Amino acid sequence: MPHKVAVNAGKKPSKISGKHLLPQLDRISSEKEGSSPSEVLRDLKVLQNEVHKIYENHRRLASTLSGPMHVRKDGTLEQQSTIYSAQIEFESNKVSLQGKTIPNIWLRDNCQCSSCMHETTKQRLQDTFAIPKDLSIKSASLTKDVSANKTRISIEWSDGHKSTYTQPLLANAIANFETRASIRQGLVTPELWGSDISRQRATITYNEAVRENMEPVLQNIRKFGFCYVDKTPHDTPKATEDLLRRIAFIRETHYGGFYDFTADLASADTAYTNIALGAHTDNTYFSDPAGLQAFHLLSHTDGAGGASLLVDGFAVADELLQTDREAYKVLSTTNVHAHASGNEGISIQPYRGFPVLEHDPKTGDLLRVRWNSSDRASVECPIEEVEVWYDAARKFDALLKKKENEYWEQLVPGRVLIFDNWRVLHGRSAFTGKRRICGGYINRDDWMSRFKMARFGQEKVLGALAGS
Repeated sequence: MPHKVAVNAGKKPSKISGKHLLPQLDRISSEKEGSSPSEVLRDLKVLQNEVHKIYENHRRLASTLSGPMHVRKDGTLEQQSTIYSAQIEFESNKVSLQGKTIPNIWLRDNCQCSSCMHETTKQRLQDTFAIPKDLSIKSASLTKDVSANKTRISIEWSDGHKSTYTQPLLANAIANFETRASIRQGLVTPELWGSDISRQRATITYNEAVRENMEPVLQNIRKFGFCYVDKTPHDTPKATEDLLRRIAFIRETHYGGFYDFTADLASADTAYTNIALGAHTDNTYFSDPAGLQAFHLLSHTDGAGGASLLVDGFAVADELLQTDREAYKVLSTTNVHAHASGNEGISIQPYRGFPVLEHDPKTGDLLRVRWNSSDRASVECPIEEVEVWYDAARKFDALLKKKENEYWEQLVPGRVLIFDNWRVLHGRSAFTGKRRICGGYINRDDWMSRFKMARFGQEKVLGALAGS
């Protein structure tokens, strides 16, 4: 069953301040000449302990701000509250749904008429802050769509403007954050897997993918984290590139856009060699790592090896959460820096460090795994405490390398692998001979836009944006 486990939820963090250390520093300074070495060392130890407390309070604060952290959760669109079947009410000159009054300013700001909202771009046209603060309802009328069993309300405002609101739009105004987030983030309960996924791997044929406009591919990726597209033409890379562009535009990086390469170190990265690569995610050195990645083995001549490795990062994170919550918390609240500095004149680094396990700060959902030991730089904690992070990371690494968590598959020409780089780690075994690989990256927001519109429809997707 889907589940969620709170980590350090509900605890109030202590106030973080270095001001209370000043008396300690002053005392050590003033007594230095008249104190024995043992007394100075004792006072320095006290000061060191105070510094450690500050870092611990920082981690507690980060955990508290993140809310409960979990890998899987109940409550997708299929389990929403009854708010979407509630009827609009108008009493005492107020609009309400399920007893909750909707403020006039929200109603006026979310008017859907062509003067207030562009019909094509869905962008707001009106000046929100030109709306009178004392705006009131002059008159209102309710109508009911009998066939859909939904009500709508037409309002004339005190400034003369007229608006009409549908029930689904108003329902989003009072729906809780998690209900709206299920649409905004395209939340579904992921199906976690290990090595046994080889018996039921998600596969679509090239013709099916093209005919269905890639929708089955995106559904599989959202559910399992990856999908194969079989029977893809492989005499040239063109069919693979066209396949990816059916999802969204291909992301450009310092390696270029759509890639077509052999193991020649052309891009100064170990991916461009023939050595084995452990399970990792790409782009940890970007503030916004690529959302999707694709590989297509076009040819492999005069050699063997090069099997592809996939590991479900969410499944491994869930296992860590169940076996060592403290390690899970450390990897969720300690920032790690990364870099890409192999190309001359380039050292790409994110604007700040990020934890290995990133959660939505509101819902607590695990959103992204960042794991690439090759590109890792410093760990953002005092040197005296860095072993705590290494211990937690060692446990995560051991789970990644468990045979039961590793899915190995030998790619063949004609089989394109597309996977969620925020969830699924990938690697490969060493190989001999000459391999030609093509593929590319796609931004997270772009592929999720395609997925949400296909799964939920425009009305629900835009309705979730209208929530307060």
